[in-house]
Amino acid sequence: MKQFTCPTQIVFGSAEKVLADLKPKKLLMVADPYFKGGTADRLGKASGGEAAYFFDVTPDPSLELAAKGAAMVRDFQPELVVALGGGSAMDCGKAMVYFSGTAASLVAIPTTSGSGSEVTDFAILTHNGVKHPLVDQNLRPQMAVLDASLVEALPKALIADGGFDALTHALEAYTATGRGLLTNALAKDAFCLIFKHLGQSYRGCLQARQTIHYAATMAGLAFNQAGLGLCHGLSHALGGLLHLPHGRLNGMLLPAVMDCNALGCGKQYAALAREIGLEGRAEGVGVRNLRNALVRLRKELQLPETLSQAGIPPQEVLSHRQALVDAVLADPCCETNPVPVTPSMICIVLDQVTGNG
Repeated sequence: MKQFTCPTQIVFGSAEKVLADLKPKKLLMVADPYFKGGTADRLGKASGGEAAYFFDVTPDPSLELAAKGAAMVRDFQPELVVALGGGSAMDCGKAMVYFSGTAASLVAIPTTSGSGSEVTDFAILTHNGVKHPLVDQNLRPQMAVLDASLVEALPKALIADGGFDALTHALEAYTATGRGLLTNALAKDAFCLIFKHLGQSYRGCLQARQTIHYAATMAGLAFNQAGLGLCHGLSHALGGLLHLPHGRLNGMLLPAVMDCNALGCGKQYAALAREIGLEGRAEGVGVRNLRNALVRLRKELQLPETLSQAGIPPQEVLSHRQALVDAVLADPCCETNPVPVTPSMICIVLDQVTGNG
């Protein structure tokens, strides 16, 4: 039996005003060091209560880092934990509250537009070079604050990486085996909005950046219910090994994954192609048009096509092929791929993204 739940309260507007209205007596801010002395301090002061800060967040946060943060939550006993930043900060903050065993409420304030972590049951932690997706309803924040002013000055590389991540969330949710009427509506609209506005956002349009910011959350709502697929399973495995940005990996992987999945979800791919204005009555034509459009968008965003273009020697991947295959097969994202994931599929995609396909 399928269901759709969204207990996270989504607030649009000033993060400062939201925290001032909440009036927590004790607040713990979780962020990476970039926000120290600036946005994090400003938001902490706006709350009006006693504030403490955890600035140890790093890309691909480790299980050990989350445990360190959880100990701080237990010691400080905050009423409210605020996760400020991109996917890494939000995943770390979610895991800190989860493992602390406390009753602290969690507010997520995304400062990038991509991960959707502010509304999902997912937290990605790294251990021994492997990314592990944790999935539990208790990881979901109680509130997400979408403050578009926080993404106005994003570097172009973060806009491209985050945008392609959100686009992949929407496409995989639209084709995942857990999809339904509500998730399809969210995923379809998120995909169309991101595809239409991502290039404009990359070129500096602030209105487009606001649209992408909201659409990324829509995509998060969709995949949290419908599931993801092989692209994310591979991206997690490669990200743990190579430490490349998650969205950049998705950009490399998605066209090759679409080739493998087309027999199982060509109808959905063709439908998305029509939604973004690509004509083609035959299903195969629609699939090809959508794939080619994504390749063109990737080029417009100056994202690499292969791992070699991203500075990764093919041998670095090939020497870990079996470990990567095992990690992908164990990733829960692959459970909702539109066709059963096999070792041969994984190897086909790996060969393409290393330039050996």
